Amino acid sequence: MDLGLNGSIALATNLSSHSSPIALAEDNHGFFSELLDAILTWRFAATMLAAMVAYDQFMYMYRKGAIAGPLFKIPFMGPFIQALYPRFDSYLAQWASGPLSCVSIFHKFVVLVSDRDLARKVFNSQAYVEPYLTPVAPDLLGPTAWVFLNGKAHVEYRKGLNGLFGREALTSYLPTQEKVLGEYFDKFVAATEENGGKPLPYFNLFREINCAVSCRTFVGHYISDEAVQRIADDYYCITAALELVSVPLSLYIPYSKQWLGKRAANVVLAEFKKCAAASKLHMAAGGKPTCIIDQWVASMVDSQTYRDRIAAGVTDAEKPSILVREFTDFEIAQTMFTFLFASQDASSSSTTYLFQVVAQRPDVLERIQQENLKARGGDKNGALGLEMLESMPYTNAVVKELLRYRPPVIFVPYIVNKAFPITPTYTVPKGTMVIPSCYPALHDPEVYPQPDNFNPERWISGNAKDQKKNWLVFGTGAHKCVAEQYVQLTMTAMIGKASLELDWVHHATKDSEVVKVFATLFPMDLCPLTFTRRD
Repeated sequence: MDLGLNGSIALATNLSSHSSPIALAEDNHGFFSELLDAILTWRFAATMLAAMVAYDQFMYMYRKGAIAGPLFKIPFMGPFIQALYPRFDSYLAQWASGPLSCVSIFHKFVVLVSDRDLARKVFNSQAYVEPYLTPVAPDLLGPTAWVFLNGKAHVEYRKGLNGLFGREALTSYLPTQEKVLGEYFDKFVAATEENGGKPLPYFNLFREINCAVSCRTFVGHYISDEAVQRIADDYYCITAALELVSVPLSLYIPYSKQWLGKRAANVVLAEFKKCAAASKLHMAAGGKPTCIIDQWVASMVDSQTYRDRIAAGVTDAEKPSILVREFTDFEIAQTMFTFLFASQDASSSSTTYLFQVVAQRPDVLERIQQENLKARGGDKNGALGLEMLESMPYTNAVVKELLRYRPPVIFVPYIVNKAFPITPTYTVPKGTMVIPSCYPALHDPEVYPQPDNFNPERWISGNAKDQKKNWLVFGTGAHKCVAEQYVQLTMTAMIGKASLELDWVHHATKDSEVVKVFATLFPMDLCPLTFTRRD
């Protein structure tokens, strides 16, 4: 009887504590309270997101003003995916949309300049813009690299570099360059033989030959063959890292493009730093300059000798044409690295198209052969010389036309450091990336008739050489490429020597004329060729 009573009391107690109207009301109140809090939290989050989207859209439209560009921006990211995988036809459409056009990717507003005169204005407006290249470029090249200097600091630094590409200096580089060309022409033939005479995509070998020519020209034989090969292989990582748009903080994400590029850049800088130290020892011992760092160190020695003589009271001391300060091994290495950055991909692009275009036009190749043989006095093994290279109008015209037809650099990014009134009706906001484009000026039909046709004659019998305002292959203004003459002579030497020593055939595919953008321009199929020795 007691057990029944206790059980009833326990059951009643249990029922009363969990099933009473008051308890149920309290439970329902708690549930609805939590639900209401959740709704309010999500509503607040949604409101904040909507506000941020609206602000992002408003800022885009405010910065855009009346210039061409999408009416609306994809929230926050903009055309980020398209930027990661750029298409050349998209660039053509962007340039055709107006003299100024824009996009906005994440927080970065970008103005593209397709009009020739406006592009030149950007190049020449140091008071408003400074070189930007890409967001990660300062991390890879070093924030103190001379290419990022502006104004007086840039002018003073550049003075010491101009002489490195003068006539005397260019002459001293030719024997080394000719040796490298000969070695790689052997590799071209061997690659075809090893592949059973079937075509191979030669783009990577063209990257190698340009890296080898550049390294030997810049730092001579202070660098080993193995190191040159490693740099040629690794430099692809550096190029891949220098995307115009990249994932934020990607430099710190292991095995990302930027992370790999930074490590490759560190290796190149360390190698060039050792070369600088070796050059100083060689020149101090009375050695003759055979490469760019030798020429640079020699100018430092001459400048210091002059200063020492003046300090000693000598009144008739001969002053060097350019006085330069003493540069550290790291500064020299960093500058050589920027030279390699400027030359590697641009030269690889031009070399690839040069061999493809010439192979497609046997009449052009035959004229190059005849002119080069004549310039060598009938001896196809005659050594390269500066005057000889300059004496060949047709071969030089082919190089000029190739650079116009397939310019290796299609634009140069700058950053606006203060509001830039680029036209009477539009001011580029501070912090904007402004990108003057070179390609439209080089394909202006009013200046270069039938611009999409490869026609070297326009540089001989036409007036192309007089269109200096449109010749933006090397930029213009204070940051114009310091090696313009060097680049053209090197290409002339390469195609001239190849025309006498090699026969090559281009095996066209459906993608041969499709342009791929990877820092520079190159054929989508990577240029399938076969090489044999010329009888």
